[in-house]
Amino acid sequence: MDKLKKVLSGQDGNNDNVDILEVANQASTLSWGTRVKAFVASFLLGVVCSIMGSCLLWVPGVGLALFAVFYTLGNICSLASTMFLMGPLTQLKRMCAKERALATVVMLTCLVLTLCAAFWWKNNGLAVLFCLLQFLAFAWYGLSYIPFARDAVLKVFTFCL
Repeated sequence: MDKLKKVLSGQDGNNDNVDILEVANQASTLSWGTRVKAFVASFLLGVVCSIMGSCLLWVPGVGLALFAVFYTLGNICSLASTMFLMGPLTQLKRMCAKERALATVVMLTCLVLTLCAAFWWKNNGLAVLFCLLQFLAFAWYGLSYIPFARDAVLKVFTFCL
């Protein structure tokens, strides 16, 4: 950390070719244990927010707005939790990969539309519909990380229909 402070303030006496981004990256890297702890904490925060939002749905008057905010915040925390494991840039690249792009777009769109339905349109039915679509898109996105999971889910639904 001291080396980073010296480099950023221009007091580094070395004439080595030190890349500032490399020094900043080395100073900000987390150990694997810290990454796992941050992942668990962020994921649990997301689950708690989602459950709290579901409970607040039944509060008269402001229940829908609280539900939309907490449920959406919970999904964002759950999604962001994986960034601790693989890093933000890798996470964004994987979110935009061919097999996940549609689920990512639907999920992020539904996140925004849930809040729009709750605050601007004040339409309970649409807010609940967008939350349901949020959940399904998030589940489909998560299944893309498990080999053959999407195929198995499609076969089960095909069999049931």
